[in-house]
Amino acid sequence: MKQVVQNYKSGELALLDVPVPGCKPGGVLVRTAYSLISTGTELMKVSEAGMSMVGKARSRPDQVAKVMQSVATNGVPATYRKVMGKLDSYTPLGYSLCGVVEQVGAGIDEVKVGDLVACAGNEHALHAELNWVPKNLWTPVPDGLAPRYAAFGTVGSIALQGVRQGGPQLGEVALVIGLGLIGQLVVQLLAASGVRVVGVDPDPVRCELAERLGAAACGDPASAAVENSVAELTGGHGVDQVYLAAGGGSNQPVELAARLCRDRGRVVDIGKCRLDLPWNAYYEKELDVRFSRSYGPGRYDPEYELQGRDYPIGYVRWTERRNLACFLDLLARGSVDVEPLVSHIADFDDAVETYRRLKDGDLKAVAVLFRYPEHAGEAAAPAVAVPAVNVKRSPARAAEAPVRLAFVGAGTYATSMLLPHLAQRDGVELSTVVTTTALSAANAQRKFGFAGATTDLDAVLGDKSIDAVFVVTRHSSHAELTRKALLAGKTVFVEKPLALTEDELAGVLAAVEESGNDRLQVGFNRRFAPLLREAKQRFGARTGPANLRYLVNAGRLQHGSWYLQQGTEGSRFAGEGGHFIDTASWLLDADPVSVYTVATSGNEDLHVVLRYPDGSTATISYVTTGPAGFPKETLDLIADGKALRLDDFVRATVHDGRRKRWVGSRLPKGRDKGQNAELAAFVKAVRTGGPMPVPLQSLVTTTAATLAVRTGLAGGAPVTLARTR
Repeated sequence: MKQVVQNYKSGELALLDVPVPGCKPGGVLVRTAYSLISTGTELMKVSEAGMSMVGKARSRPDQVAKVMQSVATNGVPATYRKVMGKLDSYTPLGYSLCGVVEQVGAGIDEVKVGDLVACAGNEHALHAELNWVPKNLWTPVPDGLAPRYAAFGTVGSIALQGVRQGGPQLGEVALVIGLGLIGQLVVQLLAASGVRVVGVDPDPVRCELAERLGAAACGDPASAAVENSVAELTGGHGVDQVYLAAGGGSNQPVELAARLCRDRGRVVDIGKCRLDLPWNAYYEKELDVRFSRSYGPGRYDPEYELQGRDYPIGYVRWTERRNLACFLDLLARGSVDVEPLVSHIADFDDAVETYRRLKDGDLKAVAVLFRYPEHAGEAAAPAVAVPAVNVKRSPARAAEAPVRLAFVGAGTYATSMLLPHLAQRDGVELSTVVTTTALSAANAQRKFGFAGATTDLDAVLGDKSIDAVFVVTRHSSHAELTRKALLAGKTVFVEKPLALTEDELAGVLAAVEESGNDRLQVGFNRRFAPLLREAKQRFGARTGPANLRYLVNAGRLQHGSWYLQQGTEGSRFAGEGGHFIDTASWLLDADPVSVYTVATSGNEDLHVVLRYPDGSTATISYVTTGPAGFPKETLDLIADGKALRLDDFVRATVHDGRRKRWVGSRLPKGRDKGQNAELAAFVKAVRTGGPMPVPLQSLVTTTAATLAVRTGLAGGAPVTLARTR
């Protein structure tokens, strides 16, 4: 299928061929009939992409701060790869469309194939021929409403939520600053609510349009006509509400709002304009400044948007889905008219040229629609069912043949820490990348040279030419995808964690028993870090028990991180704690036999004590409240009068009983946490059929110990680890 994409690094716009997205449970696959260009939001994004790197940094200081924090934590090389990987990727455009349901996912019973729906979301309602849309981001289109009008649903919901934030009442007077697409819709919604509206915009054509659509008066912000109209309509008191629907770097809108608003009036920010509030003006009138966040309650809440968990109507009357349905109803009843806003309808094949004309100013428009080819075309190809393969080992392979790899998942970690190493490795062929979203697969294929890209996992598992499968997806899917790949006879590399529950771990082991295939590696990369391996060798063998202390300064998660979705993705420690347990066990040359855990009150800081067969202990302090500039990982190992210290994979020191010491100097390429060496060992095992880099029993015990942390916290006592295999 085709999709409009942009490369944020180069500014390139393209109509790209990408795989058809899969129809996942909890949503529907929609074939687009019309999609709407947001001439404000999207053109701002297109313009930013055309800036220099300095210009991009100036336009997004929040992202610059994140980059600097990443440099402090991960070093310059890793941060550079991550940032460049994101910049040099195709990103989607679009967030408002109407289309026909092509497939219905499991758990959806209120819509059927062939129904017309309006869809929302900058990850789900894209300028693409097909989109998978979760339950709360689509709503049926009322009978008789034309698809091209229903495509305005998302943008209309943004305007509607802004009006709700203003709390208009019958007979009030409102000022709308900015008469672009959102502003024109706000004018109509206010007029339909019994509010008299004054509009402000430097474009006389837009002012005239707003007056035709219900505004009492409109004018240039610098003209006296606007102030005169406000004075006449309000008896000199000023407007009750101001809606900021303007963009740009001027502070004029917020200053005008203060001048024309009445005492204790309301100012609602809907657009993205400069907000240097003049303190005296806002203080003296005690103005109520409010923000309108996108389509309404539910926006940016993954449980609402992705998992379909609705808010009870008694507590949240207007969610983003109910706003979407309400706006469509207003359109269907004629209370809002979008036909005068449609400046241009372009064929989807002309999408790139349409954006160019808009950016260059050749096309003056309030609203532009893409019209897609007839949507009664061929359905997406059905998935290929693959039966479980009962094998003892992967089939023998020719030593000179390249190792053929498939990736399931192509997120940030895969594209910054794994694929760059594999793409440069001789004797490796990147065969197929599988993702649930079409564009991420296409990006990975373009950047790393995959032979194919798809959203069909079963087709990959059924491909006998593929030697190994990498599972680099969200944590909640690791165990099930690993189980399927093992049953299909593939060698499997799964990023940590292997499992989030004891039942998931048991399911993986059951697949090993059923298939006889134990070719499994979990991405515990730190034991492969060159600096740590050298330090262990320098430390030498020990005769007595050891004490190990591992401090992990994990830091606080940013709001919206999927790590916070503990209901589906497990706790933060369950997701990454295996790294530190595996590192401790490797240094102590044994697997733990018991786990004891305590936690500080009120946060996620954990102290995990592992006991080993020879009496050695390892204490892992996992803290989230440390300072951002402090090293993330520091480790001390003491035994037999010797000490080993690791400082964040940058420096290592070994002291022996004769006061001699070895110091590992700062690595020239920054922190190396072992990913490259780990991948080399894995590829070698696949190529030669030799032992896996880490014994299966060690992987299982580390996973069981990680899960035992939660059990120990609940019970308040040490948890004994019984041998599971």
